[in-house]
Amino acid sequence: MTMNDPIGDMISRIRNAAMRNKASVSTPGSHFRASVLEVLKTEGFIRGFSQTEHKDGRTEFEIELKYFDGAPVIREIARVSKPGRRVYVSVRNLPRINNGLGVAILSTPKGVLADHDAREQNVGGEILCTVF
Repeated sequence: MTMNDPIGDMISRIRNAAMRNKASVSTPGSHFRASVLEVLKTEGFIRGFSQTEHKDGRTEFEIELKYFDGAPVIREIARVSKPGRRVYVSVRNLPRINNGLGVAILSTPKGVLADHDAREQNVGGEILCTVF
């Protein structure tokens, strides 16, 4: 079965696991997903992730979710730009998520960045998802 939206699938897996208070969740691996997970890790929304290689050549990420006082750190994670409707913004129109407490993850010409990093580097791009 083909997957049309791998980032949306990963976001749904993270959201579902956080709602069920799971310690970790697995998702198929790719370089693009690794970039998004790296941003989530540096922003403090996940504890970390590890990559495992299977014998048939496919890779898989094991994502360790983060909790504070029994509640998930990721309160809400939502896909913004979808395959049917891409959402692009310039650096002047970058959104502030929850008055700066949340993060918008962007795909820019300089790589996958958080919104505040994109402002520092003066680049816009496609808004992949928002997290707070």
